[in-house]
Amino acid sequence: MHRSHPSISRRKHLMKEMMEDDYALPTETQQIARVISSRGNNLHEVETVDETFLVSMPNKFRKSMWVKRGDFLLVEPIEEGDKVKAEICKILTPEHIKEYTKAAIWPDKFTKKPAEQEATSQNKDDSDFEDDLLPNTNRPANRDSSDEEEDEETSSEED
Repeated sequence: MHRSHPSISRRKHLMKEMMEDDYALPTETQQIARVISSRGNNLHEVETVDETFLVSMPNKFRKSMWVKRGDFLLVEPIEEGDKVKAEICKILTPEHIKEYTKAAIWPDKFTKKPAEQEATSQNKDDSDFEDDLLPNTNRPANRDSSDEEEDEETSSEED
């Protein structure tokens, strides 16, 4: 009989829990926060509507769930500790964000402004965005076709 590794089954259950989530709204003690940076040792710096502080990742999420800068979390305050003020309850997905926006509990600070969305879509539609790219220094510079013709003429004259 083959037994799976405990971390694999833990990850499977966490993913199942996330997929079958009922999109419950946060309680009064919980806050929505955005990740600013990772401080290492399962600590993340987050910002809420009011302040920035450190949050810890609980053992059940470690080595199975990852967060990166810009992700949204549901955090719950903890009493112990001076620097670490909260613990991650849930990693929010785009579906959570939609549900929280419909329920009118999503903070205005975290909503994208229409001007920002238009600017990002406009940049994608620009066809001359390649003109802004720096030349590749790993390749020799492209020569014009007129330079190549001159080189061919000088080589034929030398023969």
